[in-house]
Amino acid sequence: MSGPSLFGTPRRWRRGATLTLVCGAMLATGAAASSLTGVDAQGRRNGHEVASAPAGAARTAGGAPSGGVTGKGFGSPGSGVTGSGSTDDGRDGGGAPAATAGAGKDPAADTGRISREPESGAPGPDAAQQLVSRSGDRWSSFYTAQEYAGFQQALNGQYVGTGVSVRRIDGGRIQVAKVQAGSPADRAGLRGGDVLAAIGDTRCTGLPVTEVVADLRGDNVPGSPVTLDVERGARDWTVAVHRATLATEAVTVTRQQDGPTVIKVDAFTKGVGEQVAAAVKDSDHGVLLDLRGNSGGLVTEAVATASAFLDGGLVATYDVHGQQQALYAAAGGDTAVPLVVLVDGGTMSAAEMLSGALQDRGRAVVIGSRTFGKGSVQMPTTLADGSVAELTVGHYRLPDGRTVDGKGITPDVVVSGGQDPVAASREVFAGLGAPS
Repeated sequence: MSGPSLFGTPRRWRRGATLTLVCGAMLATGAAASSLTGVDAQGRRNGHEVASAPAGAARTAGGAPSGGVTGKGFGSPGSGVTGSGSTDDGRDGGGAPAATAGAGKDPAADTGRISREPESGAPGPDAAQQLVSRSGDRWSSFYTAQEYAGFQQALNGQYVGTGVSVRRIDGGRIQVAKVQAGSPADRAGLRGGDVLAAIGDTRCTGLPVTEVVADLRGDNVPGSPVTLDVERGARDWTVAVHRATLATEAVTVTRQQDGPTVIKVDAFTKGVGEQVAAAVKDSDHGVLLDLRGNSGGLVTEAVATASAFLDGGLVATYDVHGQQQALYAAAGGDTAVPLVVLVDGGTMSAAEMLSGALQDRGRAVVIGSRTFGKGSVQMPTTLADGSVAELTVGHYRLPDGRTVDGKGITPDVVVSGGQDPVAASREVFAGLGAPS
């Protein structure tokens, strides 16, 4: 398996975030602040770390060369590019480099050399982990075969878990942020606001959210049992549930009678582009594309989403060891519907690529705060035992030649803290001539 990837946030089993080409698909993700990964961006802004068990959405974009591009944390071979972040499948919202070695050097230059070492057949998994560590690159990652299998499943819009999204609150306690309808946790009576005291014999208070999420997912085996100690006010009890394969809910569509259709995309997992294109139909009052907290995902899905609003043309270019590649939108998108894109500091990787492309092409007005700034490209290498090492090999650029890495996307309309970006969008829609 070879090719570049785009991801945002690393998870526990995934040491970084990237845009990766895998089997004809691209993956791009951002930081551990994505609802796709299960991390609540608002919670992070409030000083809480939030992760969702049902996370696992990945972003993709069409037009990737054979091999595909994927983002770390959610990508899977053949599924495209994904984004990363803290999710129920155990992504870590950290972001610190695995090691300080290589500081002051160009990570792409070092990892470009290092990435070819596993292909010689000499290093095994332990050596590959050392390669990732000594690269000094925060986005380089190492996955065991089992971890990468879960990553592939996430890209396909599924995950194994209990259906609980959690976040860390005061005193290091772990609170249930959301319970997925119809999930094992829902059937067991859990609800948002409950405190998760323990998972099996492991006490949750003080643990990183990513470890809690990893414990909720277990070994990625549907039907495996797990006991949860739950607190609700003065009441506490233990409930036994069995993990199940659940579908991620990456796209939420809200149609307003006299306002724009609100399309919230939490992550770019398989099928997101088609869902967005379907939602755009009959959106006579405009479209509000909400990418806040979106850490990325499959690049092919990000490109497919761009195609819903463009009639062909360039979406982004990226380099792999200095060789340029390009991503193009498909022809036939709706170029007339008024479009506003909402972004924030949790908008990462493939989501940044999408919002920046629509901005550069003059297709959308971008509102919110500056995005995260994850624009590097990683290349995956599969080792003999099935484990995977992903190392940075380059960066992507937007249609006007801008780079995103370390800079992010500056919105056309900057909304400061305390202001409501949705309210600000109403004035923009009026200026765009959206029917009222």
